[in-house]
Amino acid sequence: MTTAERTRTSLRRRTMDLQVVDRGTGRALRVWPHDGRSFVAGQPGARYSLRVTNHTDGRVLVVMSVDGVNIITGETAGYGQRGYVLGPYQSYDMSGWRKSETEVAAFTFAALPQSYAARTGRPVDVGVIGIAAFKERVVAPVPAQAASEARPRSDARSDISDLVVTAQRAPSLAAASPPPAGRMAPSMRSAPSAPSGSTTAPSEAVVAAERRAEKLGTAHGAREWSVSYTVPFERATAYPQLIRRIEYDTYENLVASGVIRPSWEAGHRPRPFPSSGEGAGYAPDPPGWP
Repeated sequence: MTTAERTRTSLRRRTMDLQVVDRGTGRALRVWPHDGRSFVAGQPGARYSLRVTNHTDGRVLVVMSVDGVNIITGETAGYGQRGYVLGPYQSYDMSGWRKSETEVAAFTFAALPQSYAARTGRPVDVGVIGIAAFKERVVAPVPAQAASEARPRSDARSDISDLVVTAQRAPSLAAASPPPAGRMAPSMRSAPSAPSGSTTAPSEAVVAAERRAEKLGTAHGAREWSVSYTVPFERATAYPQLIRRIEYDTYENLVASGVIRPSWEAGHRPRPFPSSGEGAGYAPDPPGWP
């Protein structure tokens, strides 16, 4: 990474930070950099949250997506959708898909076919978490006399909208709720079985689908108490000031794809003569040899 890239990364992190937190341990998952991208390793069945921190002195709107799906509305994610509003220097953990003003369905790592995106017919973008951050438009106060003389401008912005902001969250869990039924994408449907006694090898498409099914996704987990309310927020610009993405998969898949180098590979090089012997004898008999 060049000095300029490190500087830009540092500035982005000082503005807004995103971490994936293991809710079992309370610790942020390690980020593995690879080819200019960021990865974390998840464990199937583990619950996690997204910790977002606003490092600025103003309010910030954060539109958030998991597997290409808006975590509040359930829509295929886009910049212009609803998001969470964070106050100055505020940090908060978003723990699930929003179901109402008082509930979320917990983010839970699961195999791709069980992910919320796949079960609603959208498996293509499974394996990525994203945030798009917008600064708030601040209007300077207008003197009373000037305000009385001012006329409406034809180009005035009128994009003030109500956006969900989390107020508080209790840790209690409710009964698990199954994900809404959805159309299964063609790549996730079961392949037709071969006739009895057939030795025909599976097609490349079937093999590719099976490999894709091994990817890690995010399921629609147990319901949890999470209070939110709506507030007005006007974006300073139509395009976000910051876009951040973190990709994820199982540790094994990340090792297989070369993202993670196993500790034994990184810290140990095999030696042809481990005992540093120089031929001081002959090979001894194994234990118990007569």
